[in-house]
Amino acid sequence: MSTIQTVGGTVDSGDLGITLMHEHIFVLTPDIQQNYPDEWGSEEDRVADAVGKLRKAYHAGVRTIVDPTVAGLGRYVPRIERVASQVPVNIVAATGIYTYVDAPNFFMYRGPALGPAVPDPMVDMFVRDITEGISGTSVKAGMLKCAIDHQGPTGGVERVMRAVAKAHLMTGTPITVHTHPGSEAGWHVKRVMCDEEGVDPSRIVLGHSGDSTDCGHLAALADAGFVLGMDRFGINLETTFEARADTLIEMVRRGYADRMVLSQDAACYIDWVEPSLMPALPQWHYTHVFEDVFPYVLERGVTQEQIDTMLVDVPRGFFEAS
Repeated sequence: MSTIQTVGGTVDSGDLGITLMHEHIFVLTPDIQQNYPDEWGSEEDRVADAVGKLRKAYHAGVRTIVDPTVAGLGRYVPRIERVASQVPVNIVAATGIYTYVDAPNFFMYRGPALGPAVPDPMVDMFVRDITEGISGTSVKAGMLKCAIDHQGPTGGVERVMRAVAKAHLMTGTPITVHTHPGSEAGWHVKRVMCDEEGVDPSRIVLGHSGDSTDCGHLAALADAGFVLGMDRFGINLETTFEARADTLIEMVRRGYADRMVLSQDAACYIDWVEPSLMPALPQWHYTHVFEDVFPYVLERGVTQEQIDTMLVDVPRGFFEAS
């Protein structure tokens, strides 16, 4: 067994149990929240709401949630500590930067922006979050996070990816990457982070792989060694429930249950979405896979053992390889 860092302290990997590998507690826009606090409303109500939703997830069977909320997504660990202290669910916090195009302006005249031989301060920031703690707290990050979307490997995106790769090689902390499978962004991850920076692809979850129904492409990425994040169940705007579930069924049929992890990419509150629009996404919550997805796939040939592999065995093995 290995020791895993969570918001509440360390846990043995054998105690992770059913693990949702990509869920958020809060996703926020800090400049908006700081300048227009009425949007957020009551801090006590927001925390209480999150506690209630995580307790519901626990009663559904969830024992661990990986929360890849990093800079660019409104990470505020003291608030997550308050939530974690009131729920029995392990929460794994992350470090990294979330951007589709440019690195934050903070880095405009720092590090390699001043010359290719200048060390990137991003690396030190990520390593400090992992080894010392986040934002002056004792909470240590247990996951690294970066992103690449349809814009591809822009200069800012590639810089963050390389910094995350370097921090991984220094600490052994695993990586999750927001990807855009429609543009086959996983292959950019392979080139930059694996071929050029030296990260073993088995240490990377390619997030949002389930946005694609191209099982040939997904199989090729799994064969290359990556873990596939089938992690947006419930977000059925540009796709359907059936498309996501049928893709999972087909990938299991092809023998890839041991290369996939499951989630919903849900949040207790995300300020990117006007609250009045949330009823259009009635299945976007922490227990959708238990209530809707698993009954559907079990009726169509997926076994409970295979579900347990994706929910328990693959996450545990992913962290134990650190």
